[in-house]
Amino acid sequence: MDSLKDSHPDCFLCRFAVTAWQPAIEGNAIRKHFKRGEHLFKENDPVKGFYFVHTGKVKIHKRWGDYKDLIIKFAGKMDILGHRGMVGSESYPISATAIEDCTVCFITTEFFNATLLVNHELAYQMVLFYADELHRAELGMRNMVHMDVKSRIADALLKLKDGFGSDSGGVINCNLTRQDVASYAGTTYETLFKTLHELTEEKVIETAGKSIRILNEDRLRKLIKLP
Repeated sequence: MDSLKDSHPDCFLCRFAVTAWQPAIEGNAIRKHFKRGEHLFKENDPVKGFYFVHTGKVKIHKRWGDYKDLIIKFAGKMDILGHRGMVGSESYPISATAIEDCTVCFITTEFFNATLLVNHELAYQMVLFYADELHRAELGMRNMVHMDVKSRIADALLKLKDGFGSDSGGVINCNLTRQDVASYAGTTYETLFKTLHELTEEKVIETAGKSIRILNEDRLRKLIKLP
């Protein structure tokens, strides 16, 4: 069987750990597979360890009110999940759910802490990762407070295109429900439906079922406004 590093060379853990530490990773890492809709972990679950995404896409979300979720971000290859549990939390403050079949590498918090002590490059890359996470969180908070809903929806569509890619015709390569798109934009399903209809009437986008085609990206970008 191929080693973890050979089979998944883009794994964050294997990529930045020194060669001499790879056997330890092989002995402690657990490869896990999740089907679409399965939880990797749920909000308030006890923290057990870290997940390094090899393939597939995962949504990171948090309860928003009594019956709704706010999607914080989407994760894919080379991303890390569960890292918020490293800062002394006994439970995960967010949930992670597969939005397509995915493969991850799981290691315990104890082994990860030991790994950081002997892998300086990995520790440095984790500092950069946390800094980027903080920056994204600050931008998300700013946008949620200061952007109007149409701006947030336009911004969400462009982020989905950048994160998932699009085909030659401009159709975003993701199979999200409209509720997921609304949760990502921080709005309600009804408001999203109305805004998508307006954007369709304005020839900015085109929709069919779950698919969304961006017809005029420049126009969509101009809708993103901050006071």
